[in-house]
Amino acid sequence: MRKLIFDYVQTHKSEILKEWISQMKQDADERAVQTMSAQMFTKTSSEFIELLISNFTETEEEFQSKVVGFAEKIVRLGWPLTIVTLGLRTFSHIVAEGLQREELVGQHNFIEYSFEFERWMFPLYNTIIDTYADTWERTVSLQKIALQELSAPLIPVFEKISVMPLVGTIDTERAKLIMENLLDGVVKHRSEVVLIDITGVPVVDTMVAHHIIQAADAVRLVGAKCMIVGIRPEIAQTIVTLGINLDQVITTSTLKKGIEEALEMTERKIIEVEEER
Repeated sequence: MRKLIFDYVQTHKSEILKEWISQMKQDADERAVQTMSAQMFTKTSSEFIELLISNFTETEEEFQSKVVGFAEKIVRLGWPLTIVTLGLRTFSHIVAEGLQREELVGQHNFIEYSFEFERWMFPLYNTIIDTYADTWERTVSLQKIALQELSAPLIPVFEKISVMPLVGTIDTERAKLIMENLLDGVVKHRSEVVLIDITGVPVVDTMVAHHIIQAADAVRLVGAKCMIVGIRPEIAQTIVTLGINLDQVITTSTLKKGIEEALEMTERKIIEVEEER
């Protein structure tokens, strides 16, 4: 029976692929199908069918290597797990219907066929799904690490003056990263004044304000002065409404004003130079 299934799939590969693509375009999430060009979708679909067939012919180690490579590719292309599971089910239905249509499988051997096909597909299904999940988790983890490294940089803009621009929401995990980068950067750049720019922070609630004040206090403990800049009118109103105490922190409405004050603190100022006529 296993040989019968393999021979049918091998000899009808192009027809199975054509039918598989047609059904996937009809049944799959439209957004998943449209993440790639029609040519790329056809090419990737062909690789998927070849991968399923290779389970008959490859050793377990060779097949596992192919699965890992394919999983990494479809994760990069943005195929969700739902399209992978739908693809496996669709393949099973197409093969079953084809075998029955050609009367290779009928009432006399349907139980044998079902048992053999399930014995082939079940470990295949598990291998592909597990590999996809592992690849996705690894990709997301690497992206998260990369995002964290870029999400709270301390940038030296003048001698003794550094700026930390914050963009997006601030949760407890990110607040910890901000604190670490602030303290490491103050020491590394020998900063005397640090400006925390919250222009890009959409919402400042009690928790966010608490994290920012903690960061400012930590900067003062290592011998530097801290300013919070980029306080928009709506943020100022929120801070007042919430009763958040910023008495110990210097604040300005814009980064430009903050840098001007920082220069004064370090006994410097910006002088406009007139062009010679």
